[in-house]
Amino acid sequence: MNMQPSVIFDLDGVITDTAHYHYLAWKALADSIGAPFDAEANEALKGIDRMASLRWIAARSARDFSEAELAILAERKNAHYQRLIADMAPEDAFPGVPELLLALRRKGCRIGLASVSKNAAFVLDKLRLTELFDYVADAASIVRTKPDPEIFLTVAAALGTPPAACVGIEDAAAGVEAILAARMPAIGVGSSEILGRANLVVAHTREITPEMIFALAASVAEG
Repeated sequence: MNMQPSVIFDLDGVITDTAHYHYLAWKALADSIGAPFDAEANEALKGIDRMASLRWIAARSARDFSEAELAILAERKNAHYQRLIADMAPEDAFPGVPELLLALRRKGCRIGLASVSKNAAFVLDKLRLTELFDYVADAASIVRTKPDPEIFLTVAAALGTPPAACVGIEDAAAGVEAILAARMPAIGVGSSEILGRANLVVAHTREITPEMIFALAASVAEG
């Protein structure tokens, strides 16, 4: 019986950085509908799924959009984003990520991905990391987005692991809240000021080790 925790990763900001590509695609869309949008506004979309992000941007426009129009805009943004990420390659994974995934697998961990990006599988394929994941959930797999715990609970169930025996890794405050709501210990990647609710915060994914994950899981289990 596997006694190691399962580990559930977010994608953007944890495994790779596609945030800039998202920003460029959202910025082009916002400009086209007359909605003010800059890098600071883009931060408000971190961890939020595509339609929720689109509604947020559309609300800043002077125009009203029907559901059909919003769907067209969402597809336009996604097509632009896919063109931007088409040239991603294995070296676009953050330093240390492939080594961490391999080390976790060697130690018997099951590994899942919980990303609100509908392009998650495409990005993993570009990074040549697909085979290191046992299950990949994206926005198409769920009804409620982060900070709702649904996506993390979905991945835990698919991995066959009780939520309390999983560790979630996120770079967004909404993601950390989702992990905690799923009753899992959380590792935040980024600023401790933003991710202070996480059980543990590191500046970069490369700082995470299997031993760190195991120690966190054990300490939370012991209460």
